[in-house]
Amino acid sequence: MTGVFSRRKLLGWTGAGAAVAGVGAATGCAAAGAAPAPGERVVPFRGAHQAGIVTAAQDRMHFVTLDVTTGDREQVRALLERWTPAAERMTAGAETTPGGAVDLNPQAPPTDTGEALGLPPSALTLTFGVGATLFDKLGLSAQRPAGLADLPRFTGDQLDAALSGGDLCIQACADDPQVAVQAVRNLVRMGFGTTAVRWSQLGFGRTSSTSTAQATPRNLFGFKDGTNNLKAEDPASLDQHVWVQPGDGPAWLDGGSYLVARRIRMHVEIWDRTSLFEQETIIGRTNGEGAAFGRTAEFETADFSAVGPDGAPAIAMEAHVRLASAESLGGVRILRRGYNFVDGSDGQGHLNAGLFFVAFMRDPHGQFVPMQRALANDDDLMEYIEHTGSAVFACPAGLGEGSYWGQSLFES
Repeated sequence: MTGVFSRRKLLGWTGAGAAVAGVGAATGCAAAGAAPAPGERVVPFRGAHQAGIVTAAQDRMHFVTLDVTTGDREQVRALLERWTPAAERMTAGAETTPGGAVDLNPQAPPTDTGEALGLPPSALTLTFGVGATLFDKLGLSAQRPAGLADLPRFTGDQLDAALSGGDLCIQACADDPQVAVQAVRNLVRMGFGTTAVRWSQLGFGRTSSTSTAQATPRNLFGFKDGTNNLKAEDPASLDQHVWVQPGDGPAWLDGGSYLVARRIRMHVEIWDRTSLFEQETIIGRTNGEGAAFGRTAEFETADFSAVGPDGAPAIAMEAHVRLASAESLGGVRILRRGYNFVDGSDGQGHLNAGLFFVAFMRDPHGQFVPMQRALANDDDLMEYIEHTGSAVFACPAGLGEGSYWGQSLFES
């Protein structure tokens, strides 16, 4: 029996309270200088903001959206109340219930699906959000925030309704894909009779860094992605661009954030036949170092006024980095937290691959909409991609002791 399995069994027998204590103990050890072993890192479930937003981006994601199958508000509220301790236990490395996988009545279905037994916590985070359609279904229209208004249709959108929308979302991120999948599977199982899966997405290889301690990753086009992303170490910028502030909307969302998800198909075969010079010109950065044209290092500030030897802008007017920059968007910034995906092939000899774009922001219509509109209308990169799925969710603030997911909304 391994030490990890013993720890999981201990948490399983001693209950949710011990799971919470385990989180505190783990973070306390880290603070004292005892770095956890690979996979053993526990991210606190409770706090001022939900985990999985500014948390250092993990390597894997399982994102799921659900529709409620009842108009009974109390039934949905009760599910969220049951979900919360199960989610907290899983992020601490425990089963959803004490002994849930193998130690309860063998003549009844287990209360935990068991595929994470023996696996460490793997920095699992679970982030919860609500979609616009939930409010009318449950008679909560007066509490629907303005930020959940439908996004406009952007130039080039090829949205699939089966990959868009949803009443609820759960984002599971971890450094082990099985840990993330197990967490979503168990929450979905608990929702039978109250919720049904609408769509889901697996992601691998983070495409953004949310901490200055992380190196910039690469997307499936081979370029470093999100060099200028907001970082956890800049709380003033997070307050300005990510966290909903008092007075922005209904009080239940204060301290929360909006999540925008876009499934972006990348036509990698066409990109692979494009010259390196053209690829770099489209992006506005070098491939190897990731430096903006006219600079030598990745993190040097791009100079959008610079001109090349031919008198043309060094960074093309249609370049991705120019159009997505805060300088071009009146100061607009967002916190990106996306992942690569490869969902097999499309049946026509091409990989069904791309970017599952996830971003958090204070106001999707004041931040994401102008950014995406500029990219959709003018970005040369649009010739190589298409947006096939879209959703917006409001993610409440973090949880204090004894509170549950959605409590600020359902008891407001």
